[in-house]
Amino acid sequence: MANPTTRTRTMNAAARAAAKRAKRVEYLKRPEPSAPDGWDDLPEPTPEPLEQDPASLAEPEGSAPPPRPGRRLLTAVLGVVLVAALVAAALLGWQYGQGRRAESARSEAVAAARKAAPVVLSYDYRHLDRDFARARTLLTGHFRDQYGKTTSTVVGPTAKKYHGVVKATVPAASVTSASPDKVTVLLFVNQVTQSTQVSGSRLDLNRVRMTMSRTSDGWKVSAVDAL
Repeated sequence: MANPTTRTRTMNAAARAAAKRAKRVEYLKRPEPSAPDGWDDLPEPTPEPLEQDPASLAEPEGSAPPPRPGRRLLTAVLGVVLVAALVAAALLGWQYGQGRRAESARSEAVAAARKAAPVVLSYDYRHLDRDFARARTLLTGHFRDQYGKTTSTVVGPTAKKYHGVVKATVPAASVTSASPDKVTVLLFVNQVTQSTQVSGSRLDLNRVRMTMSRTSDGWKVSAVDAL
């Protein structure tokens, strides 16, 4: 038969366990506390922004990095230098071409002047019209018209009156200035003159500045000045 003391302890333990279960059921059946007035729709908490990793701010692979200010300035300076170099090269090329043309003009104009001077500065009273017409083919511009007026009003009548004959030669010539289309030539001219006013022949040593101009028909005399 069981000990009364043991039975009492067992009953007490069962009673305590039943009381705990009753309190637990009562607690679970209690209604949940409601939120205070105005708090029915509480906003959900906003998650704090995560601190970005500096590595995530790097440019994606394959994209070119943005140009730096110093690099942009260097590019602009190089562009200006390149343009200046191209302009300088074009200018030098043009100057070189002009120099070559001027050098070619010097030799051509001197040769033309040496041939033209004896024709322009010579005449014979026995065939003045032929001499003057031949000379006019070597002239150009305003000087051609001036030559025609001078020979018809002054030189021709004087040559006929005194039976004048003038023969010119050019022993030396040099260039004083030259451009591709105009050359100034200094000529040393010897003129032998015969007329009824001169006993025998007279030799005149003259210096003449002759301007030669390029035309579609070659180099022509555009001015003559006695020095």
